[in-house]
Amino acid sequence: MLGIGCLLLTCCARKDNTFIITENSVGPLTKDTVTSEIEKVFAQDSIVQDTSKLQVGAQAKKIKIYEKGGKHLLTLTSNSDSIPTIENIRVFDSRYISDKGIGLKSTFRDIQQSYGVKKIVTTLNSVVVFPKGSNLYFTIDKEELPSNLRYTAANVEAVQIPPGAKIKYLMLGWE
Repeated sequence: MLGIGCLLLTCCARKDNTFIITENSVGPLTKDTVTSEIEKVFAQDSIVQDTSKLQVGAQAKKIKIYEKGGKHLLTLTSNSDSIPTIENIRVFDSRYISDKGIGLKSTFRDIQQSYGVKKIVTTLNSVVVFPKGSNLYFTIDKEELPSNLRYTAANVEAVQIPPGAKIKYLMLGWE
């Protein structure tokens, strides 16, 4: 009877990693997952592959994962290796959070406090924040910046980004 109680406590105490992002995993997906295994990994969800998959011998470059209810969870981009794995993941569902607590509902301040900033790349409509020691990267829309920085091509520095600036995109890149 004691053994059954311990087993129940162990099962109940396990942390649900369905929506946790680490350096080597996004929910049930790992860095080593081969694209042909995606349907098994997300068996309870809907998978939409791009039309290049329809060509004989072609591998899908983009794979979209939706919950059965239709909510877009992730978009996966595969590499072009002979045995393709996932190269890049864009997170669409705010339930996904990093092991340091950062997700789509987080702010620039949260990124700075949890990771620190390694580099910022300025694009036409956004700034991309690369945190220290992580494969994650975050896009912040220029609309979140002060008005004098929204329409300029000048490089944006961390001190110029308001602490409350919201994350627009959350992505993870594996090489």
